[in-house]
Amino acid sequence: MITEYRTISKPSEGIYKEKGSKFLAYAFNVNSEDEIRDKLIEIRKLHSKARHHCYGYKIGVGQNEKYRANDDGEPSSSAGKPIYGQILSFEITNVLIVVVRYFGGTKLGVGGLITAYKTAAKNALENNVICTKEIRNFYKIRFGYLLMSHVMIIVKSKEVEVISQNFEESCEIEFSIGLEFSETVVKKLEGVGVSFI
Repeated sequence: MITEYRTISKPSEGIYKEKGSKFLAYAFNVNSEDEIRDKLIEIRKLHSKARHHCYGYKIGVGQNEKYRANDDGEPSSSAGKPIYGQILSFEITNVLIVVVRYFGGTKLGVGGLITAYKTAAKNALENNVICTKEIRNFYKIRFGYLLMSHVMIIVKSKEVEVISQNFEESCEIEFSIGLEFSETVVKKLEGVGVSFI
């Protein structure tokens, strides 16, 4: 069972210039497609005058892996694939790379575009630190106040990382657990009668 993955440790940037065109690359650590959508909106607002906002991403591992490459109007496979190729080359996941192009007036041809997008993406990753993270499952539970002490004993174990908790109308806790302990903790929580939402 795969319990770890490699990813980038922080946002980073890269740049490539060719014949007046500027290719600005942004690399982000992401965990969901919602997060990816938000980052794309953010970059499009930041660079609203740019011609193209091309990207590649990969999230998850194994059977849960999702990926995409987008050329955003550039010739087919000249932008998104070279960007995504760098994610594969660095053997990382949970990464989004967006490369913004400001056109300089001279066409680069498909070969030139592939080099430009690939190099900008590579530059952004080289300006980062690759780290190894534990694969975690995320859960949200709801329970009555009478179960509070039982639930808290389980949730306070070293394997559980609490993300948020709300004890107003009913009790709700959102948390994550490393893969190897997920099944045990979930069974314990089901045993005391919590609802998973």
